[in-house]
Amino acid sequence: MPLPKAELHLHIEGTLEPELAFELAARNDVELPYADTDALRKAYDFDGLQSFLNLYYELMAVLRTERDFEDLANAYLARAAAQGVRHAEIFFDPQAHIARGVAMATVVEGLWRALGSSEANHGVSTRLIMCFLRDESAESALETLEAAKPHLDRITGIGLDSAEVGHPPAKFREVYEAAAALGLRRVAHAGEEGPPEYITEALDVLGVERIDHGLRCMESPELVERLARDRIPLTLCPLSNVRLRTVDTLADHPLPAMLDAGLMCTVNSDDPAYFGGYAGDNFEAVQKSLGLSEDRLRELARNSFLASFLEDDEERRSRYLAEVEAYEF
Repeated sequence: MPLPKAELHLHIEGTLEPELAFELAARNDVELPYADTDALRKAYDFDGLQSFLNLYYELMAVLRTERDFEDLANAYLARAAAQGVRHAEIFFDPQAHIARGVAMATVVEGLWRALGSSEANHGVSTRLIMCFLRDESAESALETLEAAKPHLDRITGIGLDSAEVGHPPAKFREVYEAAAALGLRRVAHAGEEGPPEYITEALDVLGVERIDHGLRCMESPELVERLARDRIPLTLCPLSNVRLRTVDTLADHPLPAMLDAGLMCTVNSDDPAYFGGYAGDNFEAVQKSLGLSEDRLRELARNSFLASFLEDDEERRSRYLAEVEAYEF
């Protein structure tokens, strides 16, 4: 049995494995520009964030119906459960679907078909986080939040993702203020490709409670001190960082230094179909490449539950934390 963990940085569209992509393409009469799954897998060789995003958005064309989103989420939950994930806080990108003519209700209700029965079917509790595309306009984000209002019983929080450079967090001040007024939790990608100042801005301007990625905080001792002092969780994605060339090799990853600095780090998979591994694979990879001790691995698992949005179910959080402490390597 793998180490129990929560996954807090997971884009559901990024779990689209080539086999399922071709299955959904056939179901929906969508023609993919790849001969077969092997040819598609070979396209998963990226020279940076943008080259990944280009393929990521291209393959979304196969997602059309509630059933498609349900199948996508169930496939992820089954894989995650097998790797020890007990709780998953799942991102989705409604703007990318609405732009293709797929309604917000189709996406949310399709995902909820899987998430609503996830505990019974997979033993995984879930939360749903709606992300805004930062390379789209602030007005589009506000329109997306408005479109989500009938579905807020399904949505726990908001996030900010896609191309980071040139799109500072402050661009989305208004939509984050509106989301806070609706009682939504707030996270944002910052400090993956963007500078440490984006992390500070996400905290001060957007009022986020977690930073997704946050690697580049290490360039600012003052920011590291603040993040450690305030126990701001960072949702790191090591295999993603290597595949997108944010770090050269896993052995170069700053995770050990970040933990030594007292940062509240978690390990997650980001877009696992594209980056070569799900949550458990990321744990195994950092253990092997960085020589992390059992105590460090337990700390990462503990952090994942402490950083999760389980304030409405502290009994569950306590139960998960007890599983971490009782785990025998």
